[in-house]
Amino acid sequence: MTIREAYLRAARSAAELLADPAVAAAWDEPSALAEFRVSGLAGHLGRQVNRVVELAAAGPSAEAPITLLDHFERSTWVGAQPDDPVSVGVRESGEKDAAGGPAALAEFIAGQVAALDATFPTLPADLVVALPWAGWSLTFDDFLVTRLLEIAVHNDDLAVSVGIDAPAQPDEVLEPVFALLTKLAVKQHGATAVLRALSRAERAPATIAAI
Repeated sequence: MTIREAYLRAARSAAELLADPAVAAAWDEPSALAEFRVSGLAGHLGRQVNRVVELAAAGPSAEAPITLLDHFERSTWVGAQPDDPVSVGVRESGEKDAAGGPAALAEFIAGQVAALDATFPTLPADLVVALPWAGWSLTFDDFLVTRLLEIAVHNDDLAVSVGIDAPAQPDEVLEPVFALLTKLAVKQHGATAVLRALSRAERAPATIAAI
């Protein structure tokens, strides 16, 4: 399974979760994330599909791509607190995307996934895309890895928020997510801390959270 196939698998799981009646039933309730309502969290999850549609349609970037680790090092949302401007902006964007209600969001995202299913085979293997909200470029496949991470994490956030099980994901979806999180954790906490957390409970640090 390629990264593009893995992303489509994850995106379909997000669309199915957004259509679950439990999401609609809890729409106006607080989510498991600080200051996020279920509606805004659902909108933010859907945005992990919208972003890909937008970049696939935008065409190639003329800039050289940066690496995934550089992307996360430059991103201002990493480590941000709930009341930081970047976090407030994320919540506001999620609520905006969810403004039409749960049924409209679920239908829209399902349509976006279907559109990507048709679009992906037409995209070049070496496509580089500009991230206009960030100010730099990534390879398209690296960008999809960032969306796999977002979908895996926020599928779980949303499912926990509405009291259901998170969608199961195949190894092909989770392996690039775990690989990325491990690299980010090592960069943030050091290799020894990550090694101990995974192998030596008696010497494990309090956290090796990657983001």
